[in-house]
Amino acid sequence: MVATAALTAVWCVGFATVNVVFEITDHFALGRAPGTVGLRVMDWLVVGLKLIGAALALLSISRRSMVPPALLSPALWAAFGTLGLYEAGNLVEGLAMVLGLMPGGSELRLIDVGYVVFFGLAAVGFGILAVGYFRRLDRPRWPDLLGLAGGPLLIAVVLGVIPAILTAGGLLSLDGLR
Repeated sequence: MVATAALTAVWCVGFATVNVVFEITDHFALGRAPGTVGLRVMDWLVVGLKLIGAALALLSISRRSMVPPALLSPALWAAFGTLGLYEAGNLVEGLAMVLGLMPGGSELRLIDVGYVVFFGLAAVGFGILAVGYFRRLDRPRWPDLLGLAGGPLLIAVVLGVIPAILTAGGLLSLDGLR
């Protein structure tokens, strides 16, 4: 369990670091183009989520957690649900592209496959941690089910609601960025 928590935390910090490097180096060459402030907001938002994920992974093996089990256990299940659903979406999209049901199948690269594999590993890691933590507790299951159900809600907020708010505020526009 310790190895799983450590690897999951390293995954989270590693992917957060990638986003930070993107911002520091202006990797996407956004500069100060109109409508790109929202992309930067989204980038920093996912940095925060990944760092929270790292903390959750490490807290799941801590003997003296600062977070009560009533919050930590559902949060682990939410992390698993979020990454699991995101991974399922990646797999469905990739398969649809390969089968020609969506455009872009011929443009898939090894790095794209690696992205899907690495997110799958994180989902498995959080799944192992959530199950392991749950088994150590003697408490009701319904909060964990709420946490698991929170995964789709978090995805909807991060990929739908926040970009919509940023777009409505004139901070996010994908026009001309392709």
